[in-house]
Parts: sequence; C-alpha cells; structure tokens
Amino acid sequence: MVVSEAASWHNHSISFLTRAREVAERTPASRNRVVDFVRVLSILVVVFGHWLMAAITFEGGEIIPGHLLELSTWTHPLTWVFQVMPLFFFVGGYSNALSWRSARGRGEPYGAWLRARLRRLALPVVPLLLVWTIGGWIGLRLGLDWEILQLASRVALVPTWFLAAYVVIVTLAPSLLALWDRVGWWSIAGGIALGVVADAISIGAGVVPIGFLNYVFVWATVHQLGYAWVDGTLAGYPKRFGLLIGGFAATLLLVSFGPYPIAMVGLDTAEITNSYPPRVTLTFLGLFQAGLILVLEPMLTRLMSKTGAWTSVVVVSARIMTLYLWHLTAMVIVIGVGLLVDGWGFRIEPLSGQWWLTRPVWFLVLVVPTLGLMAIFGRYEQPDRDLRPAPAWWRPVLAVGLVCAGLGFLAAIGIADEQGLNGLVLSLPVFGVFLGGVAHLPWERVSTAA
Repeated sequence: MVVSEAASWHNHSISFLTRAREVAERTPASRNRVVDFVRVLSILVVVFGHWLMAAITFEGGEIIPGHLLELSTWTHPLTWVFQVMPLFFFVGGYSNALSWRSARGRGEPYGAWLRARLRRLALPVVPLLLVWTIGGWIGLRLGLDWEILQLASRVALVPTWFLAAYVVIVTLAPSLLALWDRVGWWSIAGGIALGVVADAISIGAGVVPIGFLNYVFVWATVHQLGYAWVDGTLAGYPKRFGLLIGGFAATLLLVSFGPYPIAMVGLDTAEITNSYPPRVTLTFLGLFQAGLILVLEPMLTRLMSKTGAWTSVVVVSARIMTLYLWHLTAMVIVIGVGLLVDGWGFRIEPLSGQWWLTRPVWFLVLVVPTLGLMAIFGRYEQPDRDLRPAPAWWRPVLAVGLVCAGLGFLAAIGIADEQGLNGLVLSLPVFGVFLGGVAHLPWERVSTAA
C-alpha cells in the first residue's frame, strides 16, 4: 500500500511537471512574463521571510515564541525590500486590467468574471480552514490548551487576512479601472490623499477604526499603478526612475519626521505599525518598489525568455496560492513535532552565529512538509472550468463579504477561546463560497476539463 501510494504521488508529480513544461512552451510571445515572475518572487519572499522571522526556542517543555524583528532592530530597514505585499497588488492591477477588459470583450458579465476570480482565490482557503477546524476540535478533545491552539492557528492563518484584502480589491477592480480610464493619475493622487487623511484621523485624532479604511485606500492606489503599467503610461526610464526615487524619498521622510516606524512589517511591541492597518507609508513603498521593478524590466524580460527560468516560474505559479496559504501551517507542524521531541533542534540561541548558520537547514526542514501539503491540496487551486450560467452580480459579492468577514474575525479573535472553537467564524468563509455560488453544488453543471 505504501509503495503504491508513493508510486502514485511520483507519477502525479511527473505529470504535473510535464504539464508545466508544456504550458511554458506554449506561452505566447505577447505575454508579459515579468508580471508572473514578480508575483512568484513576491510570494517566495513572503514564505522565506515568514520562516526567517520565526525565532522559536523551547525552555522547560514550553514554547518561547520570538520574532526576529523584535529581537534585533538592525533588521528593520531590510523590511523595505522584504515587505513585498505592495508588489503583489501592483502586478495584480496589471493582471486584473487585462482580465476584466478581456471579459468585457467577450461580453462576459461582472458576476461571471468575479466568480471565476474567486474560484482561484477563495476556494483554496476552504480546505485550510476545514483542516484547522477538524484538527483544532481533535486537539481540544485530547486536552490541548486552547491558548496554544489559538497561538498556533493565528500564526498559521496570517496569510488569509492579506488574501482577504486582495479579494476586496479584486472585487472593486472593474470600478477602479473605470476610474483610471476616466481620470488617470488623479486616481492615484486621490488615493494617496485619502490614505493621508485616514492616517491623520486614525493616528492624530485617535479614531483608530478609520485607519482600517486604508485596506482600500492604500492597496487600491498601489493596484492603480498596475493599470498605469499595462497602459504604457510608465514607459521610459525618466518616469520609472522618478517613481523609484520619489517613492523612496517620500517613505524616508515619513519614517524620519512622521509617527511611522522604520519597519514595514507589523510588530506586536510597536504602538503604531505600517501594516496593521496599512499606512500611507506602504503606498509610497509601493511606488518605490514598482519603480525598481520597472527599471529592471528589460533585464527581467531577457531572463524570462530563457526556457529554464520561465518554466520554473510556471511551475511555482501553478501552486502559488497553495504555497502561500499552507507554508505557515507547515511551520506549525514542524514546531509541534519539536515540542513532542522535547525541543530538539530548538535550543539554539536566536541571532547567535550558530542560529544563522542553521537557517538553511531550517528552511530545508520546512520545505518538506510544505511540498507535501502542496501535493495534497494543490488541486483546489485549479478548479474545473465553470460552465454554469453567469450569476447575478450580488452572489459573488455576497461570497466576498462572508469570506472576508470570516477571515477578518479570525485575524482579530483567533480560532479558539476558553469556550472552545469559534465555529461560526470558521464557517463564514465556507458558507460564503457556497451561498455566493463560487463552489458549485453537486447538481450544478460544470465541465470536467481543467
């Protein structure tokens, strides 16, 4: 049985790689491969960045959580490169513009377009939540402390609330594109102004909830840059260097003379963070990073013209959501195993020379369960082609509301409390994908083709 399963997994892996090579070979010359490269690069930076930030130790049979940025302030400027969520929204704007314009050209309505986007973005979240629900329920029944479960789940589910922010922007993408077509760069200037106002009220006047509007203002503004890219209004080195230098200078001024910290990643010990909620600093960081990518675009285009490099991008792209969603669950699994073996491998002093030398080993250890989880759950990232009639616009919008509400609550209150599992919160995204028509019901007609 074990040999048979191993052979089946091996054959599946070969088939997957073969299909990826075929896709890479069939890629039309008109495709901007740099967009795919940047998307893959940003997710890989997130994955290895999360793994690197974990400075976990064990003492007296207990987990001592640690965060690299909290233990060493010299790492904070590095987050200007490693905080790559602005890049994800930047290339998202490029892709969503092409996708929506293509849908309009085919006469495809908004409801069908949004449902298709959600099938790729929201469906992979469902198995993740189901696994944590079942695993959490079993763990509590076996005597696991709810506080440990909450800590583990909040670590593992960090990617979901960034995904929720992106899903909101995707939902607004057609309207944002219409705004771009109408007023162009004024839409970016207006977004920056709104972000500044939200920060002023949130930080200056102490009305904290207003700051959360920047999940739209900040990320939508960076998303608009993708529209500028796809429309060619950022062509030429003067504009691109202007974007790079202007974004860097504005970010530097804000952290030097404003209330903003240097670290672009949120820290529990900080009174004000740049990422929770997003601050206008991330808008300018997005300008800087977008300018950098655009300056490097000719070089990256040459790199992506090489068969091996492009095939690697295609392989990762095919499982990019699964990698993003499951990489921290893999880390929690490894930490859990470490707890079972009395902390073996976790007794090295964080930031010591030995700790840094063992980081490559740490990465390799984490890659193994991550690849296993990707092999199991990757199929949900590429659902069957949907041949159902186009839904009314409100159904996928309802799905967005329920999915994002559930993920937002999970980020705020966690998977469990002293009463047990937060079942309603965990179930909201699942209800959303079914009530919103994103996941098809057994009697609905769908194609068997991927």
